[in-house]
Amino acid sequence: MAMTADQCLDRVREIQEKYKVGGAHPVWKGLDEGTHSVPQMREFARQFGIIPLHNHNYHGRLYVSCPNARWRARLAEVVYEEGTGRLFADGVSHNELYYRFGEGLGLSRKDLDNADHCAEALVYKGWLQHACGQGTLIGVSAHMLADEGQVKGGHFNRIAKTLQQRYGLKPEATAFWSVHDVADEDHSGIGAELLADFAPTDADKRLVIETVEQTLGLLRTMYDGIYKRMKAIP
Repeated sequence: MAMTADQCLDRVREIQEKYKVGGAHPVWKGLDEGTHSVPQMREFARQFGIIPLHNHNYHGRLYVSCPNARWRARLAEVVYEEGTGRLFADGVSHNELYYRFGEGLGLSRKDLDNADHCAEALVYKGWLQHACGQGTLIGVSAHMLADEGQVKGGHFNRIAKTLQQRYGLKPEATAFWSVHDVADEDHSGIGAELLADFAPTDADKRLVIETVEQTLGLLRTMYDGIYKRMKAIP
């Protein structure tokens, strides 16, 4: 029996739930509870920066590789928001928001730009760049359904509050997290449109499921690598 779009999306949601950003992984559990030391938080900021500070390599490639004019327009809005912040972030680009987060922890922009990324983070960056250059079906499945689709239910807003209460960061230093609570959910809410336009066959739908599973598995491995670096710091 052929797989329906609803069945495919149900499977994607199951995978998102399995890997969702939340209390199960020690990196995110510590962020939730404010139990990481300040030096450990600085290491987290350096390592995690491989996503927000390099986003032009992800959404940008996805936009360039898209053959469909309507979808390019949709993706252009995402690239525009990341680069300017004029849709969700009061005109502050998302990389600028991340720099402010790092500065709130005592890191310079040079520290973030020249971070010694762990091998797992470099592998994830390589995969996401590759996926976003492989066409809309794979690229959107990897970056928007998988990577951004794991942010659910106000979780980043809760992290922003913990950062303020536990580490004394000011709201401008935690805005990166608050903004992405809204922006990532907006970016990821495109599954039905994606399947309707680009996944008419069972093989296409299986590719979506496989890409989401692979991407989130690699992302979990990246968090494992980041946690090893953090644990090595008192």
